[in-house]
Amino acid sequence: MVDSVSIVSGADVVKINISNSHNDAVSFERRYSKSLKISEFKAKLEPITGGLAGTMRLELYSGDRLVAKLDDDNQLLGYYPVEDGMRVHVIDNFAFVQENVQKFELSQDEYDKKQDSVRSYLKRNKLGKYNEEEVAQLERERKKQEEEDARKLEQAEIGSRCKVTTKGHPTRLGTVMYKGELEGKTGVFLGVKFDEPLGANDGTCEGKRYFECPPKYGSFVAAKAVEIGDFPPENDGLDDEL
Repeated sequence: MVDSVSIVSGADVVKINISNSHNDAVSFERRYSKSLKISEFKAKLEPITGGLAGTMRLELYSGDRLVAKLDDDNQLLGYYPVEDGMRVHVIDNFAFVQENVQKFELSQDEYDKKQDSVRSYLKRNKLGKYNEEEVAQLERERKKQEEEDARKLEQAEIGSRCKVTTKGHPTRLGTVMYKGELEGKTGVFLGVKFDEPLGANDGTCEGKRYFECPPKYGSFVAAKAVEIGDFPPENDGLDDEL
């Protein structure tokens, strides 16, 4: 077992930003020793956030990505992958603060002008949705997936043979029996009758029938999970379904 003290070496001080769940303010570039225990670190955060060391929970972020939860009070700060420029978010009920500080709300324009908000922090560092290149890439991927799903739906005629593949499960073979919306759900689904009793239903969803098949032979799946083709019957596995 590696002693946590040995992890803290070299640059013992880390420069991080502090935010909290009580308001949207960020305290920038606070310096802390990596050799502090988390319990000691929490105590130092009390005057900054108004939270209580005994009840606060800490999360470590790089931009808007959660890196770790600092959940061991006896562990050292340097035990966690904390680096300069990261943000520690303090979560607490802030009972004392909420009882003694008058609540106020900012207009959208006033909020946008704040320099110590989480939004301002993300904008300044071009993180998350404020990274134009990343957002553009995600949008391209979304459109590509939509086009692929539309193509699959067009190919999926009633009676078409298909292969269904979903994350974490092997494939299943079957026949498309239904194409359309499901009551109470968003999107277009394909109703598939599998070659073997490896499904979730008998062609019904929440009590409404969409196609006929024996129990455990039917499932409703998203287009992205389906490939249309000349697939002969074959024994195979399970997947996520409605």
